Amino acid sequence: MKVKKYLPFLLFIAVLIITAVNIFSLGTNEKETKIEVSGKVRLVGSSIMSNLVITGENREWYIDEKDRDKLMHLQQQVVSVKGQEYYIDRYFANGSYAGRHYYLKNITVINPKKQ
Repeated sequence: MKVKKYLPFLLFIAVLIITAVNIFSLGTNEKETKIEVSGKVRLVGSSIMSNLVITGENREWYIDEKDRDKLMHLQQQVVSVKGQEYYIDRYFANGSYAGRHYYLKNITVINPKKQ
């Protein structure tokens, strides 16, 4: 009997979670451009949700999950890579703009430089 009592509440929570995830990920661009970037490879975030980032002179590029293994061993080193750049515009739950994250995928390491 308790399951029937809480079923509408659980469905409501599930719909809220799905909506929040979809709203947060709106704003991906359709154009992906091939670029070459140089910068320091860093791991940012918490242990639960960490991201690998290349920090250049004027921008940070988040590394796509599929390419993390190519750069994980090069942390804190300056590297040059080629890859496809795309971005995702981020929005808060209230709909206000939260910023743009640039990503790199299908990367090829050109030149790891020792510091």
